[in-house]
Amino acid sequence: MKDKSLHTESEESTQMPLGEKTALVTIIGRPSAGKSTFLNTASGEEISIVSSYPQTTRNAIKGIVNTSLGQLVFVDTPGYHDSEKKMNQRMKSIVTDQLENADSILYIIDSTRPCGEEESSIAELLRKHSQKLVVAINKIDDRHAKPAQAQAFVQTELPDLDGKKIIAMSAKDDEGINEVLRALYDLAPVAPHLYSEEFYTDQEVDFRIAEVIREQAMNRLSQEIPHAIYVQIADMEMKKQNELWVRAFLCVERESQKGIVIGKGANLIKTIRVESIKKLRKIFPYRIDLDLQVKVDKNWRQKDSRLDKLIK
Repeated sequence: MKDKSLHTESEESTQMPLGEKTALVTIIGRPSAGKSTFLNTASGEEISIVSSYPQTTRNAIKGIVNTSLGQLVFVDTPGYHDSEKKMNQRMKSIVTDQLENADSILYIIDSTRPCGEEESSIAELLRKHSQKLVVAINKIDDRHAKPAQAQAFVQTELPDLDGKKIIAMSAKDDEGINEVLRALYDLAPVAPHLYSEEFYTDQEVDFRIAEVIREQAMNRLSQEIPHAIYVQIADMEMKKQNELWVRAFLCVERESQKGIVIGKGANLIKTIRVESIKKLRKIFPYRIDLDLQVKVDKNWRQKDSRLDKLIK
Protein backbone atom coordinates (compact mmCIF):
# COMPACT_ATOMS: atom_id res chain seq x y z
CA MET A 1 0.00 0.00 0.00
CA LYS A 2 1.22 3.48 -0.72
CA ASP A 3 2.70 5.74 1.93
CA LYS A 4 0.01 8.32 2.64
CA SER A 5 2.60 10.92 3.71
CA LEU A 6 4.76 10.60 0.57
CA HIS A 7 7.43 12.97 1.85
CA THR A 8 10.03 13.26 4.57
CA GLU A 9 9.97 15.74 7.43
CA SER A 10 12.55 17.95 5.70
CA GLU A 11 10.34 18.27 2.63
CA GLU A 12 7.25 19.45 4.48
CA SER A 13 7.95 23.16 4.16
CA THR A 14 8.04 22.95 0.35
CA GLN A 15 5.05 20.67 -0.21
CA MET A 16 1.55 21.83 -1.05
CA PRO A 17 -0.92 21.60 1.86
CA LEU A 18 -3.38 18.71 1.67
CA GLY A 19 -6.07 19.32 -0.92
CA GLU A 20 -4.30 21.89 -3.07
CA LYS A 21 -3.21 19.48 -5.82
CA THR A 22 -5.74 17.43 -7.74
CA ALA A 23 -5.43 15.55 -11.01
CA LEU A 24 -7.46 13.24 -13.21
CA VAL A 25 -4.99 10.54 -14.32
CA THR A 26 -5.71 8.14 -17.19
CA ILE A 27 -3.93 4.78 -17.03
CA ILE A 28 -3.07 3.24 -20.40
CA GLY A 29 -1.25 0.10 -21.45
CA ARG A 30 -1.53 -3.16 -23.33
CA PRO A 31 -3.76 -5.95 -21.98
CA SER A 32 -2.26 -7.57 -18.86
CA ALA A 33 0.34 -4.83 -18.37
CA GLY A 34 -0.70 -4.53 -14.71
CA LYS A 35 -2.92 -1.43 -14.83
CA SER A 36 -5.57 -2.80 -12.46
CA THR A 37 -2.96 -4.23 -10.09
CA PHE A 38 -1.28 -0.81 -9.92
CA LEU A 39 -4.57 0.91 -9.13
CA ASN A 40 -5.47 -1.58 -6.40
CA THR A 41 -2.01 -1.36 -4.82
CA ALA A 42 -1.81 2.43 -5.00
CA SER A 43 -5.24 2.90 -3.45
CA GLY A 44 -4.97 0.09 -0.93
CA GLU A 45 -8.40 -1.12 -2.07
CA GLU A 46 -9.68 -3.68 -4.57
CA ILE A 47 -11.13 -1.31 -7.14
CA SER A 48 -10.46 -3.05 -10.44
CA ILE A 49 -10.91 -6.77 -10.89
CA VAL A 50 -7.76 -8.72 -11.72
CA SER A 51 -7.47 -11.85 -13.83
CA SER A 52 -4.76 -13.71 -15.73
CA TYR A 53 -6.86 -13.20 -18.87
CA PRO A 54 -6.10 -10.14 -21.00
CA GLN A 55 -8.71 -7.39 -21.35
CA THR A 56 -10.40 -8.08 -18.03
CA THR A 57 -11.23 -4.38 -17.66
CA ARG A 58 -14.05 -3.31 -19.99
CA ASN A 59 -14.92 0.13 -18.63
CA ALA A 60 -13.21 3.29 -17.48
CA ILE A 61 -13.03 2.59 -13.74
CA LYS A 62 -12.11 5.32 -11.27
CA GLY A 63 -9.92 4.84 -8.21
CA ILE A 64 -9.15 7.73 -5.86
CA VAL A 65 -5.83 8.12 -4.02
CA ASN A 66 -5.60 10.75 -1.27
CA THR A 67 -2.21 11.56 0.28
CA SER A 68 -0.54 14.51 1.98
CA LEU A 69 0.19 15.92 -1.49
CA GLY A 70 -3.42 16.01 -2.67
CA GLN A 71 -5.80 13.83 -4.64
CA LEU A 72 -5.18 11.70 -7.73
CA VAL A 73 -8.28 10.35 -9.45
CA PHE A 74 -7.13 7.43 -11.60
CA VAL A 75 -9.11 6.12 -14.55
CA ASP A 76 -8.25 2.47 -15.26
CA THR A 77 -8.94 1.87 -18.96
CA PRO A 78 -9.31 -1.35 -20.98
CA GLY A 79 -6.13 -2.85 -22.39
CA TYR A 80 -5.25 -1.16 -25.67
CA HIS A 81 -4.57 -3.55 -28.54
CA ASP A 82 -5.20 -3.91 -32.26
CA SER A 83 -8.37 -5.79 -33.20
CA GLU A 84 -11.28 -5.13 -35.54
CA LYS A 85 -13.83 -6.84 -33.28
CA LYS A 86 -16.75 -4.58 -32.43
CA MET A 87 -16.32 -4.90 -28.68
CA ASN A 88 -12.60 -4.12 -28.84
CA GLN A 89 -13.23 -1.05 -30.99
CA ARG A 90 -15.61 0.21 -28.30
CA MET A 91 -12.98 -0.30 -25.62
CA LYS A 92 -10.29 1.45 -27.68
CA SER A 93 -12.56 4.48 -28.05
CA ILE A 94 -12.87 4.63 -24.24
CA VAL A 95 -9.09 4.85 -23.99
CA THR A 96 -8.69 7.64 -26.53
CA ASP A 97 -11.55 9.66 -24.99
CA GLN A 98 -9.99 9.42 -21.53
CA LEU A 99 -6.61 10.61 -22.79
CA GLU A 100 -8.07 13.86 -24.00
CA ASN A 101 -9.83 14.52 -20.68
CA ALA A 102 -6.85 13.72 -18.44
CA ASP A 103 -4.68 16.14 -16.49
CA SER A 104 -1.93 13.54 -16.69
CA ILE A 105 -1.37 10.07 -18.13
CA LEU A 106 0.26 6.98 -16.63
CA TYR A 107 1.54 4.60 -19.31
CA ILE A 108 2.30 1.15 -17.88
CA ILE A 109 4.60 -1.20 -19.81
CA ASP A 110 4.98 -4.91 -19.10
CA SER A 111 8.75 -5.45 -18.98
CA THR A 112 8.38 -9.23 -19.39
CA ARG A 113 7.12 -8.89 -22.98
CA PRO A 114 8.88 -7.47 -26.05
CA CYS A 115 7.74 -3.99 -27.09
CA GLY A 116 6.21 -4.80 -30.46
CA GLU A 117 3.76 -3.15 -32.84
CA GLU A 118 0.99 -2.70 -30.26
CA GLU A 119 3.35 -0.94 -27.88
CA SER A 120 4.48 1.31 -30.74
CA SER A 121 0.83 2.13 -31.49
CA ILE A 122 0.34 3.27 -27.90
CA ALA A 123 3.54 5.31 -27.96
CA GLU A 124 2.40 7.02 -31.16
CA LEU A 125 -0.91 7.82 -29.47
CA LEU A 126 0.93 9.36 -26.51
CA ARG A 127 3.57 11.34 -28.40
CA LYS A 128 1.52 14.53 -28.40
CA HIS A 129 0.88 14.15 -24.64
CA SER A 130 4.52 13.89 -23.51
CA GLN A 131 4.25 16.96 -21.27
CA LYS A 132 1.65 15.26 -19.07
CA LEU A 133 3.02 11.72 -19.26
CA VAL A 134 4.62 9.37 -16.71
CA VAL A 135 5.83 5.92 -17.80
CA ALA A 136 5.97 3.01 -15.34
CA ILE A 137 7.98 -0.04 -16.41
CA ASN A 138 6.17 -2.80 -14.54
CA LYS A 139 6.82 -6.38 -13.39
CA ILE A 140 10.49 -5.83 -12.56
CA ASP A 141 10.03 -8.53 -9.89
CA ASP A 142 9.59 -11.16 -12.62
CA ARG A 143 12.67 -13.22 -13.56
CA HIS A 144 11.78 -12.70 -17.23
CA ALA A 145 11.71 -8.91 -16.88
CA LYS A 146 13.89 -6.84 -19.21
CA PRO A 147 13.41 -3.28 -17.93
CA ALA A 148 16.44 -1.94 -19.81
CA GLN A 149 14.89 -2.94 -23.13
CA ALA A 150 11.62 -1.29 -22.14
CA GLN A 151 13.46 1.87 -21.13
CA ALA A 152 15.30 1.97 -24.46
CA PHE A 153 11.98 1.58 -26.27
CA VAL A 154 10.46 4.51 -24.38
CA GLN A 155 13.45 6.76 -25.00
CA THR A 156 13.31 5.95 -28.73
CA GLU A 157 9.54 6.19 -29.20
CA LEU A 158 8.96 9.12 -26.82
CA PRO A 159 12.10 11.26 -27.25
CA ASP A 160 10.50 14.39 -25.72
CA LEU A 161 9.70 12.64 -22.42
CA ASP A 162 11.77 13.72 -19.41
CA GLY A 163 13.87 10.72 -18.32
CA LYS A 164 12.86 11.36 -14.69
CA LYS A 165 9.32 10.44 -15.70
CA ILE A 166 10.34 6.86 -16.58
CA ILE A 167 10.11 4.76 -13.41
CA ALA A 168 10.65 1.05 -12.81
CA MET A 169 8.09 -0.62 -10.55
CA SER A 170 6.47 -3.84 -9.42
CA ALA A 171 2.76 -3.16 -8.89
CA LYS A 172 2.35 -6.64 -7.42
CA ASP A 173 5.11 -6.19 -4.84
CA ASP A 174 4.40 -2.50 -4.14
CA GLU A 175 7.85 -1.46 -5.34
CA GLY A 176 8.24 1.94 -7.01
CA ILE A 177 4.57 2.88 -6.43
CA ASN A 178 5.38 5.93 -4.32
CA GLU A 179 7.87 7.16 -6.92
CA VAL A 180 5.19 6.91 -9.59
CA LEU A 181 2.72 8.81 -7.41
CA ARG A 182 5.26 11.57 -6.71
CA ALA A 183 5.93 11.98 -10.43
CA LEU A 184 2.19 12.33 -11.05
CA TYR A 185 1.81 14.87 -8.25
CA ASP A 186 4.59 16.90 -9.85
CA LEU A 187 2.34 17.23 -12.91
CA ALA A 188 -0.89 17.83 -10.98
CA PRO A 189 -2.45 21.29 -11.07
CA VAL A 190 -3.48 23.22 -7.99
CA ALA A 191 -7.23 22.60 -7.77
CA PRO A 192 -9.98 21.59 -5.33
CA HIS A 193 -10.54 17.90 -4.70
CA LEU A 194 -13.01 16.16 -6.99
CA TYR A 195 -14.18 13.79 -4.25
CA SER A 196 -14.38 13.74 -0.47
CA GLU A 197 -11.42 12.03 1.14
CA GLU A 198 -13.43 9.03 2.37
CA PHE A 199 -14.13 7.97 -1.24
CA TYR A 200 -11.77 5.53 -2.99
CA THR A 201 -13.99 4.87 -6.04
CA ASP A 202 -17.10 6.33 -7.67
CA GLN A 203 -18.54 2.96 -8.72
CA GLU A 204 -22.22 2.31 -8.12
CA VAL A 205 -23.16 -0.64 -5.89
CA ASP A 206 -24.65 -2.70 -8.72
CA PHE A 207 -21.55 -2.21 -10.89
CA ARG A 208 -19.18 -3.29 -8.11
CA ILE A 209 -21.26 -6.38 -7.40
CA ALA A 210 -21.35 -7.31 -11.08
CA GLU A 211 -17.58 -6.86 -11.41
CA VAL A 212 -16.84 -9.06 -8.39
CA ILE A 213 -19.06 -11.84 -9.77
CA ARG A 214 -17.41 -11.54 -13.20
CA GLU A 215 -13.94 -11.71 -11.61
CA GLN A 216 -14.81 -14.86 -9.68
CA ALA A 217 -16.25 -16.45 -12.83
CA MET A 218 -13.34 -15.46 -15.10
CA ASN A 219 -10.78 -16.89 -12.70
CA ARG A 220 -12.51 -20.27 -12.77
CA LEU A 221 -13.20 -20.57 -16.49
CA SER A 222 -10.89 -21.20 -19.43
CA GLN A 223 -10.33 -20.59 -23.14
CA GLU A 224 -12.81 -18.19 -24.76
CA ILE A 225 -15.54 -18.38 -22.11
CA PRO A 226 -14.18 -15.67 -19.74
CA HIS A 227 -14.54 -13.14 -22.56
CA ALA A 228 -17.99 -14.43 -23.51
CA ILE A 229 -19.60 -13.62 -20.16
CA TYR A 230 -21.10 -10.55 -18.60
CA VAL A 231 -23.10 -10.06 -15.41
CA GLN A 232 -26.60 -8.66 -15.29
CA ILE A 233 -27.93 -7.39 -11.97
CA ALA A 234 -31.66 -8.05 -12.22
CA ASP A 235 -32.85 -7.00 -8.75
CA MET A 236 -31.47 -5.49 -5.55
CA GLU A 237 -33.43 -5.04 -2.36
CA MET A 238 -32.44 -4.14 1.20
CA LYS A 239 -34.31 -6.90 3.02
CA LYS A 240 -33.18 -5.91 6.47
CA GLN A 241 -31.29 -2.97 7.88
CA ASN A 242 -27.99 -4.74 7.29
CA GLU A 243 -28.66 -7.19 4.44
CA LEU A 244 -28.80 -6.53 0.69
CA TRP A 245 -30.48 -9.20 -1.44
CA VAL A 246 -29.25 -9.39 -5.04
CA ARG A 247 -30.47 -11.44 -8.01
CA ALA A 248 -27.85 -11.66 -10.74
CA PHE A 249 -27.33 -13.55 -13.99
CA LEU A 250 -24.07 -14.72 -15.50
CA CYS A 251 -24.81 -14.29 -19.19
CA VAL A 252 -23.08 -16.33 -21.90
CA GLU A 253 -23.27 -16.23 -25.70
CA ARG A 254 -24.22 -19.82 -26.49
CA GLU A 255 -26.26 -22.65 -24.97
CA SER A 256 -23.18 -24.91 -24.95
CA GLN A 257 -21.41 -22.42 -22.66
CA LYS A 258 -24.23 -22.42 -20.13
CA GLY A 259 -23.53 -25.97 -18.95
CA ILE A 260 -19.81 -25.24 -18.60
CA VAL A 261 -20.46 -22.23 -16.36
CA ILE A 262 -22.96 -24.16 -14.23
CA GLY A 263 -20.58 -27.13 -13.90
CA LYS A 264 -21.16 -30.74 -12.99
CA GLY A 265 -23.84 -30.95 -10.33
CA ALA A 266 -23.98 -27.12 -10.38
CA ASN A 267 -20.69 -27.13 -8.44
CA LEU A 268 -19.02 -24.33 -10.42
CA ILE A 269 -21.85 -21.82 -10.21
CA LYS A 270 -22.16 -22.59 -6.48
CA THR A 271 -18.45 -21.88 -6.01
CA ILE A 272 -18.67 -18.62 -7.97
CA ARG A 273 -21.64 -17.57 -5.81
CA VAL A 274 -19.98 -18.44 -2.49
CA GLU A 275 -16.65 -16.80 -3.34
CA SER A 276 -18.42 -13.70 -4.68
CA ILE A 277 -20.35 -13.35 -1.42
CA LYS A 278 -17.14 -13.69 0.62
CA LYS A 279 -15.46 -10.88 -1.33
CA LEU A 280 -18.53 -8.63 -1.39
CA ARG A 281 -18.89 -8.88 2.38
CA LYS A 282 -15.35 -7.53 2.70
CA ILE A 283 -16.17 -4.58 0.44
CA PHE A 284 -19.57 -3.49 1.75
CA PRO A 285 -20.53 -2.63 5.34
CA TYR A 286 -23.57 -4.91 5.15
CA ARG A 287 -24.28 -8.55 4.36
CA ILE A 288 -24.84 -9.60 0.75
CA ASP A 289 -27.29 -12.40 -0.08
CA LEU A 290 -26.78 -13.44 -3.70
CA ASP A 291 -29.10 -15.40 -5.97
CA LEU A 292 -26.91 -16.26 -8.97
CA GLN A 293 -28.11 -17.99 -12.14
CA VAL A 294 -26.84 -18.51 -15.71
CA LYS A 295 -28.63 -17.56 -18.91
CA VAL A 296 -27.91 -17.22 -22.63
CA ASP A 297 -27.80 -13.87 -24.43
CA LYS A 298 -26.97 -15.11 -27.91
CA ASN A 299 -24.03 -13.35 -29.59
CA TRP A 300 -24.26 -10.42 -27.20
CA ARG A 301 -20.81 -9.09 -28.18
CA GLN A 302 -22.20 -8.26 -31.62
CA LYS A 303 -25.21 -6.31 -30.30
CA ASP A 304 -24.82 -2.53 -30.20
CA SER A 305 -27.67 -2.18 -27.71
CA ARG A 306 -25.96 -4.56 -25.27
CA LEU A 307 -22.50 -3.03 -25.71
CA ASP A 308 -23.97 0.44 -25.12
CA LYS A 309 -25.08 -0.68 -21.66
CA LEU A 310 -21.96 -2.65 -20.73
CA ILE A 311 -19.09 -0.53 -22.06
CA LYS A 312 -19.01 3.08 -20.94
